[in-house]
Amino acid sequence: MILYLHGFTSGPQSHKAQALGSRMRERGYGNQFVCPQLPASPRAAIGLAESLIARHGVTTVVGSSLGGYYATYLAQTHDLRAVLVNPAVVAHLSLQAYIGPQQWLYTGESFEFTRQHIEELRAIEVPALSKPERFWLLVEEGDETLDYRHAVARYAGARQTVLPGGDHSFTRWGDYLDPVIAFAGLTQV
Repeated sequence: MILYLHGFTSGPQSHKAQALGSRMRERGYGNQFVCPQLPASPRAAIGLAESLIARHGVTTVVGSSLGGYYATYLAQTHDLRAVLVNPAVVAHLSLQAYIGPQQWLYTGESFEFTRQHIEELRAIEVPALSKPERFWLLVEEGDETLDYRHAVARYAGARQTVLPGGDHSFTRWGDYLDPVIAFAGLTQV
């Protein structure tokens, strides 16, 4: 079972979430995929993810950007596999510039991102991976939002795919759908 966690202001309607869900349905694994709309509060987002992990028997968390930060915490805490796509490495630092009014990209709904949310992010920071072999980092060097080198250093010891060019959206996502499904243990590529 794969739990997909979207990035800051994103949602289940994102290209990566939709592409992975669609590919899993094509492969007969549609019932092995869950992708919720995460709340703005990191504490609430983790609570929702943990309830889905318990309810669905999630074995792998796939997270993009802020979702990668959440996936790191969840995989470390619950001994899961994680695929991290251009992940936020120090979200409590990189997201400070976004304190204030925000808008969900796909619904247009407004929300307030607060200093309390920054503290909630700080509270779930994982200082070191206990089992780096359970993590797979996917980054593109052309990420205009986050410096991919921070992720490469942060996830030392993990499986890493570092690609030239691209951007924060991870432009080659379609090439990695089947390998991600295989990494989750659902099938062989």
